[in-house]
Amino acid sequence: MVCFEKCLSVRRWLTFVTGLVECLCFAGIVFGWASLVFVLKMEGYFSSFCQNITEFVSYFVSLTDCGEQDGQFSLIFTVTSVLLNLSTFPTGLVFDWFGTTVARLSLSVLLFPALCLIGVGGGLFLITNMQVGNLFGARRSTVITLYNGAFDSSAALFLVIKLLHEVHVSFHISFHFLSACSVIHLLRTLFLMPWNFIPYPLPEHYTYGLICGNSNTPNSEQTDRNNEAQNTVNETPPDRTDTESQGSFRECLLSRCFIFHVLWLSVMMLRHNLFIGTLNPMLQRLTGEEHSLVSHYTTVFGITQLCGLLFAPWNGLIMDRHKGKPPTAQGPGSSSDPDLRAMVLSLFLTALQCLLFSVCATIPILPLQYMTFILQVLNSSFIYGGHAAFISVAFPVCHFGKLFGLVIALAGLFSLLQYPCFILVDDVLDGDPLYVNIALTLLILFAFIHPFSVYLHCRSLASQEAHRCLIPVCELKSS
Repeated sequence: MVCFEKCLSVRRWLTFVTGLVECLCFAGIVFGWASLVFVLKMEGYFSSFCQNITEFVSYFVSLTDCGEQDGQFSLIFTVTSVLLNLSTFPTGLVFDWFGTTVARLSLSVLLFPALCLIGVGGGLFLITNMQVGNLFGARRSTVITLYNGAFDSSAALFLVIKLLHEVHVSFHISFHFLSACSVIHLLRTLFLMPWNFIPYPLPEHYTYGLICGNSNTPNSEQTDRNNEAQNTVNETPPDRTDTESQGSFRECLLSRCFIFHVLWLSVMMLRHNLFIGTLNPMLQRLTGEEHSLVSHYTTVFGITQLCGLLFAPWNGLIMDRHKGKPPTAQGPGSSSDPDLRAMVLSLFLTALQCLLFSVCATIPILPLQYMTFILQVLNSSFIYGGHAAFISVAFPVCHFGKLFGLVIALAGLFSLLQYPCFILVDDVLDGDPLYVNIALTLLILFAFIHPFSVYLHCRSLASQEAHRCLIPVCELKSS
């Protein structure tokens, strides 16, 4: 039994570490788009859209206008980021209905064709890996946010491709190598991930995947499947089975928490996606199209993306510091209230970070963009980690995949506005994004509605609980 327990501990940590590497190297690489655009421009992609124009300053000079080329790159990133966001809802449904193995095995095909499909596969990597936090009990939120930090940091992979390209390694070779890595994902799916789900709270002696060593303890997942077939009670947590007592999926969608959470995520995601999609033309404008400076700031931006892995756990620590007891069969209305109260500070800090990031991005001073890059990656790691943690705390676990994906999908639809914003800047405002940036900064103020709403909701729940406790006391005094 001692050997068996030791084997379980090793497997859990191996699952955690390999999942972290998977998210770090593959899950969110599309958000390193700025580094890839630099390479694609050097390779001459869409160069036919550039036009030679002649202007008179004190003498006639010949200039190259590549605004339409930037528009094509912006459109590609818009389609990719929106497709990534929209795909999280159907992939969340697949995860909830069919479990981990079926959801992940579909990635083998998705990772080959193109950037858009890499984005879709990366989103599913994140969804299926976040349940690993259930293996670590009290540190669950920290693990979830750490995975989301790895998701953000994976944007630096395109920086690696950029640096390899500068030493004459073809970016085609780099992408073929990424495609070959699908074999690693397949092996991890089969040997280090559960067939269905990792439950929370975790049953005693819970196992998954291949059983190591000799033990009389049956495979927990196999036991669950057998018991489900016999319609008997199994080890699956009440969160997944007793859904009626916790509220239907429709009730979750119509709740105030869900609506304001969609608003919270949408305005901030639009700001981030527009910044990433237009970073290259912004740097071209601020540097006077000096190639070496554009390359330098692009590299710095790629390096700062690695810091997401360092920043994300702080959000989890904020939540875990005030973490309540694990959920029980009583549903989310009781034991999850302390966790929901702990989310208020996280939601507020995330909105505040986004506001500061947008202000810095609005000011057209080149050295200030170092601070903009740091605030962007800090805020991005807080956004996605906080989103996942809030969905897991505020709603029944049985709806996690659907709600997680649907919120991002709705925010993705809202992010379609990034391309009209780019067209407005390029065609109407003569390439100056100042007014659009000011408008987006004001739009971010709507994100503060969500933490305030959650705070009022928690106060209401606390007042109701105090009233329920007061009634028996009054009855005792009257008797």
